[in-house]
Parts: sequence; structure tokens; C-alpha cells
Amino acid sequence: MAFQSVYVCLTLLLSTLISSQLLQNCRLIRSTSDLPVLIKEGDIMIGALFSLHDSVLESPSSFTAESNPTRCSGFNFRTFRWMQTMIFAIEEINRDRQLLVNLTLGYKIYDSCSTHFHALRTALALMNGNIEGTGISECWGRVPVVIGDGGSTLSLVVARFLGVFHVPQVSYFSSCACLSNKFEFPAFLRTMPSDFFQVDALAQLVRHFGWSWLGIFTGDDAYGRGGAQIFIDEVTKLGACIAFYEIIPKNHDQKEISRIVQRIRESGTSVVLVFALEQDARALFWEALRQNLTDIQWLASEAWITAAVLSTPEFHSILQGSMGYAIRRADIPGLKPFLLRLHPSKYPQDPFVQQFWEEMFKCSLGTSNKDSSHRPPCNGSEILAKTGNIYSDVSQLRISYNVYKAVYAIANALDSMLRCEPGKGPFPGGLCPNTSSIQPWQLLNYLKHVRFTNVFGEETKFDGNGDPVAMYDLINWQLSGNGEVRYATVGRFDETMQPKLVIEEKNIIWNGNQKQVPMSVCSNSCPPGTRKATRPNFPLCCFDCIVCAAGEVSNQTDALECEKCLPEFWSNTRRDTCVPKLVDFLSYSDTMGITLLAVALLGSCFTLAVAFIFAIKRHTPLVRANNSELSFLILSSLWLCFLCALAFIGQPTSWSCGLRHTAFGIAFSLCLSCILGKTMVVLMAFRATLPGTNVMKCFGPLQQRGIIFLCTAVQVVICCTWLSVAPPVPCKLMTHETAQIILLCDVGSPLAFSLVLGYIGLLAAVCFVLAFFARKLPDNFNEAKFITFSMLIFSAVWIAFVPAYVSSPGKYTVAVEIFAILASSYGLLLCIFIPKCYIILLKPEKNTKRYLMSKSNSERKY
Repeated sequence: MAFQSVYVCLTLLLSTLISSQLLQNCRLIRSTSDLPVLIKEGDIMIGALFSLHDSVLESPSSFTAESNPTRCSGFNFRTFRWMQTMIFAIEEINRDRQLLVNLTLGYKIYDSCSTHFHALRTALALMNGNIEGTGISECWGRVPVVIGDGGSTLSLVVARFLGVFHVPQVSYFSSCACLSNKFEFPAFLRTMPSDFFQVDALAQLVRHFGWSWLGIFTGDDAYGRGGAQIFIDEVTKLGACIAFYEIIPKNHDQKEISRIVQRIRESGTSVVLVFALEQDARALFWEALRQNLTDIQWLASEAWITAAVLSTPEFHSILQGSMGYAIRRADIPGLKPFLLRLHPSKYPQDPFVQQFWEEMFKCSLGTSNKDSSHRPPCNGSEILAKTGNIYSDVSQLRISYNVYKAVYAIANALDSMLRCEPGKGPFPGGLCPNTSSIQPWQLLNYLKHVRFTNVFGEETKFDGNGDPVAMYDLINWQLSGNGEVRYATVGRFDETMQPKLVIEEKNIIWNGNQKQVPMSVCSNSCPPGTRKATRPNFPLCCFDCIVCAAGEVSNQTDALECEKCLPEFWSNTRRDTCVPKLVDFLSYSDTMGITLLAVALLGSCFTLAVAFIFAIKRHTPLVRANNSELSFLILSSLWLCFLCALAFIGQPTSWSCGLRHTAFGIAFSLCLSCILGKTMVVLMAFRATLPGTNVMKCFGPLQQRGIIFLCTAVQVVICCTWLSVAPPVPCKLMTHETAQIILLCDVGSPLAFSLVLGYIGLLAAVCFVLAFFARKLPDNFNEAKFITFSMLIFSAVWIAFVPAYVSSPGKYTVAVEIFAILASSYGLLLCIFIPKCYIILLKPEKNTKRYLMSKSNSERKY
């Protein structure tokens, strides 16, 4: 802001000094008298600046002698056509009997030679007029408006100077968005759309084709730098990233251009925007051609998309398929014959026609032009119509059309000024301008509000920034059958329409003569089922695709995060949708369930087999000596224990959950109670050695039944209380870490469950202690030994059960519990009854009273 303030102050000071000088005496400054100029007198003069040459040949400066006249080089036929189009439009208006009646337009045209300094000199020449006068009105009356200049950089210089005096300037080719700033350039208008609209159209094109990894080359000028910066801002908002941003040096240094072209290969991008003038673009493409860079899709700015200098055959291999926006074209009737009318003999005073003719036919007209002195003389037989130069090519009249519209805009503004009715004017009090002495600031006011429709049906007007309505054609370079470049229109961009961008994709030919849209991404899109993970020290467009974790999904492309499924759901194999979790439980159909079922049924069958053997041999001494009633009761409880395991297999229900733990708790309590009763009888029978002792009377059959009933009743009370207060119920075990819903039985009351197991453990412990004391009692068949061993197995199984039950996941907790039930049941069955069955079935000689009583010191029975 501080710099702008200083700039404004200096500008105002300069304007004051120049204005005071002009008020004193408006005359031609001698330093501009050497400039070639084309003048045609008229009632109203229009100044114009055209860069008819590409550069200035500077002569050595001297402070002791007058400098040599300025010489320019590199004649530009395209710009010369623009100038002739202006003359054509002026003559067309002068012939029009409805526009500017009774007035003629004249012109004063200078060559700005594509350099800042020269453009400023020509603008100064236009400001001073071409004749000496005595007042400011006469000077302003000569050139009240200026058309030009072409390039944005040149217009910046000229616009700052003309803006001091509010002299309207209408540019036909300056597109820099910076020129829309009315604070710096109050008198600047243009028929060329601002780069802001072109960049917006380019950004929409990038978004349409999904390109997110782009390279940018710009010219080292206001046009390139300004346009590229706006483009970067726009595409960044759309989520694209810039792979590189390089500036083409104005001196076209081959080493530097080689370096920046190499950046394309290093970046890996396949779409590159070149926002530069045709001269800079040409230098870049020469190097790209040298490096054989043929697989790049070039995006063009309007400055070179229709440049004939780049459509030559040597560039076809790299530029075929290029795409960019060009301003609207028009076919101007009568222009081509007008262009072909030129001949040096008809315009001997036109300095530009002489140079044009010499450059066109590479001959010399004998003028003072040193560049043509070595050429053969022109013989006068040259025919302009037989040349195929860009000058006479009217197939792509775009900038020429802008020049045409600029002239008509000025003419319509002047016409509106001349038709002003007193009292209805645009100035305070309804005043109209003095048409006998047109003031630039008055014409500027009319130009800002001009609005007309030309013969092509297009409306021309300027917005508040002096910009026209933005309309572009989307151009695609395609090779015709004869090998020439055809500028095919494959879409349009119109700021006033919806949608703004319309593309005919089927008509596009891409680089390499392909119909498929090229891809240009740093990383391919992440498909559904994955998420984006940024790479450190890389732009956001460079990322890795990470597969969603189990239980998480992403159902859209380029998802930033994966979403967790609800507890009842799980991710499918593609990780793109949540599906209901599989319900899992220990069933009769899976391998584990079948195995446990088989083992349980086998155990129950073994138990029944033992009971059958005991029933058949119930009258034998061994069976009778072991209290057959208790034996059958133990076998019945063991059979129930084996069958309890079946309640743990299958889908949990309310009744099965309640039956599981209570049934096995009561069954085991009954079994252990019977074993406890048997052990107590054995122990008491052999301990009662004193004569006359009546201890065995306290452990008769009735007392044994009472002990069994009381011990079992305690467990029954615990289980009934459990079922009434907090019974086991089915539950679903759902976690985000598993793909299954485990159906289990919740114990309801952990305390009750602990009491059931604890009571069973208590009975087992008492049995073990009593059996341990009776293990060495004298007898040929001491059952206490086998009870002790069975209790050891029983205790070991259930002690190991506790940590295994706690640590087992899901349905394996049920399997652990079943295993504990079956293992302990098998332990009791095998340790207590198998030895007896062995004697009964295989050693019948030992199943006698004599054998059982032999070597015994007493005749006690147990």
C-alpha cells in the first residue's frame, strides 16, 4: 500500500507538470519526430498502437550529438493484418450513412515495436499531436482516444501514462487481469476478455477432465505471470496440485530452457499449461522437440492457440492434440480483398507498406532500410494474392475481430456523444459535451456506457472494469488429411450462459491421435474400500491408498477416512459396505460341536454299560461289598453329567441357558455327595476297631441317604435362588474386532455361578481328604485308593478350568466348560468303576468272598 501511495503521488505530480506544459503550448516533441507514423486526416482522429515489429535495434547513445532514428526488426505479418483491419473498419464507418453522419474518422498509427520504452514514446507522440497548436483543446481534438497496444506488458506502460489525462484507451489484445484495476488504470478498456475469465475457463476444463497434477510454463511478462498466478489459485481451490511452475526467459537462453523442459520428465505429469506469448511458446517447443517430448498434452492460452507460427509441420509431433481457448472468431465480409489491395505503388507514403512488401517478397524497394540492402530489387510483378502468408489468412479472425469491435465501439460512443440532446446529457445539469472540441474524459464517459449490436449479431459493451463479456471457443489442434493443422472448435465457454462450459468430447483428438482422455494425476484415485494417506513432504494430490481395516468401510472414491461399522455389522471383503455379522455359537454342525457331542454320548453309553454290568452282577460279592445302591446312584448322576454337556451345544435359549449350569451343578453335587457318603462309610468301617463300638450304626443306609440328600439339597437351593433372582439368559457378544456375533449364555449372577462351582469344589475337597486318609486301609480291594485318584483328576480339571474359561474367546468358553464336565465325568467313571468292571469281566476268580476276605485281619464289610 505504501508503494501504491508513492506511485499515485508521483503520477499526479507528473500529470500536473505535463498538463501545465501542454496548456502553455501543445507541440510535437522532437524526440518523437523520428518515429514512423501512418496518418490519414479526418474530422475526428483516432490514435493507434500496433507492435508491427518484434524488437528494437538500439543504437549507441551519445550525449554530444543527436541520436540516430530508432530502427525496429522482425516484421510481424499478423499484427500488420490487425492494423489493416482497423483501417478497414474506419473506412467502412466513413461510408456508413447512419453512423457519424457528416463526420469522418481519421487515424494516426504508430509502431510500438514490442518494447516498453518504444510504446511509451509512441504514446507520448500521440498525446502531443502532429501539428503545433495554441491550446489544449486543439491538441485533444486531434487524438481523443487510442486503440492499443497489443501485449499486456506494453498496455500497462501506456495505460499508466494515458490514464493521467483520462484519455480513453481501448486495447484489442491485452488480457492481463491487472488491467481491470480502475484505481491504477481509470481510462483503460478492452475488447479482449480479461485473463481472469480465461483462467476460470481453463480451471473448469481441468476439473471437467479430472486432471489434478499439472505443470505450468509462463512467459516472463505481466501476461504470463499474472495469468499463471490466477490459474494456480483457481485450480488449487478445485483440489488440483501444481507439479512445477517455470518461467520462460525472455532471452530464450537455451541452457535455461533445456532445464525447465527437463522438469516435465522429472515431475511425471502428462498435462502442461503454457501461458505465454507465441514467441516464448515457440522457444519452449523447440527444446521440447529436441528432447523428443511427444507424450505431453499441452494446454494453451489464447495467445498462441491459433498462432500460425506454431502450426508448422515440424511441431506436429508434439503439438497435435493441443487444446486451449481462443476468443470468438468472425468472418468479416470484404476484409480479404481489402488486405490484398496493398501495393507499394499505391501507398508510396505509407512507411509500413514498404517494409511489409520487402519482408513478404524478400526483395528491396530501394528504400533506406539497411536490412533489405542485400536483397534483390523488387520488379513490380509480385502478386500479393498468390502468397499463402498469415497476413491474408482470414480463416481465424479473432484478434482482428477485436480490433474491428474496438473501432466500432469508439464510433458508437462518438455517435452517442454527437446525438446528445441538451438537458438530457450525462453531465451535471444534463449538459451535453462540446462536439466542436471533444474532450477525452467526456468520450471516456460515453465509452464506458456504450452498448451496441454489430452486424454479426454480437452485443458489445463494457462492465465496470472496462472488460467485455467473456466468450471463448475451445480449440483442439487436429491434423487434416493433407497434413495441415485444423483448429477444430470442440466446445465453448460463455460467461453469460448456464452451464458456462460446454464440451463436445466425442470430437476431441488428444495427443498421440488418441480418443481417450489422458490421465494426469500424481496418485490414482483411491477406490471404495480404501482411504487416502498423504505422503510426507508431497502435495496433497500425492497420496497412498490404504485398505480400510477390518470392520471399517469407505463407500466413495478418494475417501479421507474409513467409517466403522455398527456393532451388529462387519465390513465385506471389498471393504466398501457393511454387512450383518455372522451369528456364531457352538452348534451341532461344526467340527468342535460334533466332537464334543460324540464324546458326551460315548461317555453316557459307557456309563449305561457299566450300570448294565453292575445290574447283571449285582449278586456278586464285589458289587454287594461296594454298596450297590450307592454305585447305581453314582452311575445315574454320572450319566446325567454326560447328558448335561448336550445342553451347552446349540443356539442358546432362555431354557437352555437356565438348564446348563444348574443341571451340571446339581448332577455333580449328587455324584460327589454319593462318593462322599461311600468314602465316609469305608473310613468309619475300618476305623471302628474297638470292641463294642457302634459307630457303623450312625452310617447305615438311611444315614447315607440323608447325607446324600442334604449335600445335594444345598446345591439345589443355590441353583433355585440363582434362577429366581438373576437367571442365565442368552446374550450377544459383539466387538469391533471380530466379524462374528457370538451367542452365549450370560451367567446372570457371577456370585451364584461362583457359589455353584465353589460348592462342587468343596465337596470334591472333602471327598479327597477322606479318601486320602483311607487309602492304606487293609483289603484286597480298597476303593479309597481309586476315589483319591479320581478326586485328584477331578480337582486338576476344574482348577485348570478357571483360567482357561476366563481367557477363552467367544464360543470357546462354552467348549472349555463342556470339556471340563466331560473330563471330570470320565475321570470319575474310569477311576471308580473300570477297576471293578475289570475284575467282574476279566478276573471272575477274584470276585469271591473268600478272595476279598483273604489276608484280612477282620471280617468287616464295607
